[in-house]
Amino acid sequence: MQPPRERAGIGLRQPHYADVDAQRPALGFVEVHSENFFNPFDAASAVLQRVRDAYAVSLHGVGLSLGAACGIDSGHLERLADLVDRIEPCRVSDHASFARGSLRGAQMVHANDLLPLAFTDAQLAILVDNVQRVQERLRRPLLVENLSSYVGWREADWSEAGFFAELGRRSGCGLLLDVNNLMVNARNARAADPLRSVCDWIDEFASLAPRGMVGEIHLAGHSEQGDLIVDDHSDVVSLPVWMAYAHALRRLGRVPTLIEWDTDLPALDVLLGEAAQAQALLDEHAAIEPTSEGALACVA
Repeated sequence: MQPPRERAGIGLRQPHYADVDAQRPALGFVEVHSENFFNPFDAASAVLQRVRDAYAVSLHGVGLSLGAACGIDSGHLERLADLVDRIEPCRVSDHASFARGSLRGAQMVHANDLLPLAFTDAQLAILVDNVQRVQERLRRPLLVENLSSYVGWREADWSEAGFFAELGRRSGCGLLLDVNNLMVNARNARAADPLRSVCDWIDEFASLAPRGMVGEIHLAGHSEQGDLIVDDHSDVVSLPVWMAYAHALRRLGRVPTLIEWDTDLPALDVLLGEAAQAQALLDEHAAIEPTSEGALACVA
């Protein structure tokens, strides 16, 4: 029996709504930002409902603030649960980050950013509790994405890969593996060999995590802004990220893969070309079992 054919998809953004609706290109799925569709009565939700008739939809959020010590915003969670009930998505995801907290123990404040977590035992316990609350309300596993970050915490009890593997063991959640985020972080950390650094991360995670924990992979472009590499999803996927992605498929198996593009959006055909390249790599690995080879495989 042939193994199931995992499929590549694209992030669906407003400038492409009409073209996707009219052309119905061959895609495995589309992904949308959850918060843009919380209102069930607006035009965007009507478009999403039509798209859902043609494609599986993955909901990707930015607002749960899964790492917040003050817990999950119940109103936000209820709106997400309503969207999940309406759309019946193939996957639901959000980020390993925090964006809200109490000021002086009283006033709730919100950051307009995805702020990084410390990889500590205390933070892990908070994240597990919040993820489990979301999963209980949604009645399904959540995928949690690794973050691109430009500052970090000095204190750490875990490596990042070990932190996510333990999160999966304790909460039953999955990982949304953003390979571009790993590359951005490696380059900003001035790794001597960023590709090897990313492959080492993937190897460590593969050796520690529950089998099948990775439920989706993100690929995107990034930009150089002075001395900083910025994860702005503004370009085609770079060659090193494609190489790291191929290594991830070798180590983790075939995983549904998304092309993200959020700024300087090109014509739809450009996104479809990137998705076709991801699909070609998925198909190339269709008969390959995940391997225990180390990071040297990523540069072979």
